[in-house]
Amino acid sequence: MEEQVEVTVRGIAAGGAGVADLPDGRVVFVPRTAPGDRVSVRIERSKPRWALGSLCKVLEPSKDRRDALCALYDTCGGCQLQHLPYERQLEWKARIVGDALTRIGGLTPMEIGGVVPSPLETGYRNRLTFTLRRLPGGRVVAGFHALQRSAHVIDVHGECVLPRPALLEAWRALRSAWGTGARLLPAGGRLRLTLREDAGGVSLVVEGGAVGWSVGPLAAAIPLASIWHRAGDETGEPRLLAGSAGPASTAFVQVNPEAARLLVDHVLGLVGPAGKAVDAYCGAGEYARSLAATGWEVTGLELDPVACAAARQGSPERCLVLEGRVEDLLEEALPADLLIVNPPRAGLDPEVVRIMAAHRPARVIYVSCDPATLARDVGALSDVYETRSVRCFDLFPQTAHVETVLVLEAKGPA
Repeated sequence: MEEQVEVTVRGIAAGGAGVADLPDGRVVFVPRTAPGDRVSVRIERSKPRWALGSLCKVLEPSKDRRDALCALYDTCGGCQLQHLPYERQLEWKARIVGDALTRIGGLTPMEIGGVVPSPLETGYRNRLTFTLRRLPGGRVVAGFHALQRSAHVIDVHGECVLPRPALLEAWRALRSAWGTGARLLPAGGRLRLTLREDAGGVSLVVEGGAVGWSVGPLAAAIPLASIWHRAGDETGEPRLLAGSAGPASTAFVQVNPEAARLLVDHVLGLVGPAGKAVDAYCGAGEYARSLAATGWEVTGLELDPVACAAARQGSPERCLVLEGRVEDLLEEALPADLLIVNPPRAGLDPEVVRIMAAHRPARVIYVSCDPATLARDVGALSDVYETRSVRCFDLFPQTAHVETVLVLEAKGPA
């Protein structure tokens, strides 16, 4: 018999689920609930100190609850916060960052100063990835992974509110054009389909399926700037099969460029007088090139060869880009007056933390996409660095993701 319980939601967790207390004192996390909701919850997973629940019914809605913008929100796992008004989403993202810094990082509670909102709350994404599955009987489902059931795919037609209009139009056209059983796409039981918009138009990247895909029929049926494919047994970058590459077809481009511009401008406004800088995890080199253009001597560090090539293209003389792991290259690139780190969600490698503590660049600007790993890393550096400022940016409205820019200053010489 399934266990159901009534609880009152008191907060929002880092992943976007509501937080409530069970009668036995354990915490239960319930997606799609808002602080203040009185809800009936089904316990889906039970652990000694916490439980995961699913929403059965809202018994007494919170004043902070609204109707979701997307018709698929109750079953799709793509968004987490559509049921909260946008201003409440921002408030909770700031709380999540502040809580991580104090609880995980051990820092003194500080004023986060709110979250800089995205200029667009919907229709902001210029890139989306869909999963396509071919099922028995010629049936095809294509969309996003289901809420709390990641093995299942929710079929998405035109309901999603996140993509830019041109991207949504291209998705509808692609679904109409691929034919019965998606026969105009590569053969295979599971494919990843990424649509992205840049200055040249909308491109399609297909990952998975068989080698030797004849792209001509699909290219003739739908107007796309380019079509790329990486078969299931291939590695490396996808191959261009139709159209032209364009300047941003394979580069690292933010999915919400308007909000990303606000973040980049903020980072560049923090750097201070020109000197020597290291831009670690530099991606396509936006920070490195901008600093070099204003007089800095910059070394960019990046593992991905495609990103390195993009960073080197048209870069000023004072911008050197090294390819390799940051933990292998950083010590040689130091000393520096400024270190910018923009690591993946996993945060800094322990060796990077060790090198930073040993060499102590005067100023560190840490750009993070995960509050928990940011807090862990900053906590590990707290003996040698003082946290000076924290600013958050909302690059992904309607989701639980938040970007944080944190400034550290060395407490003294190494």
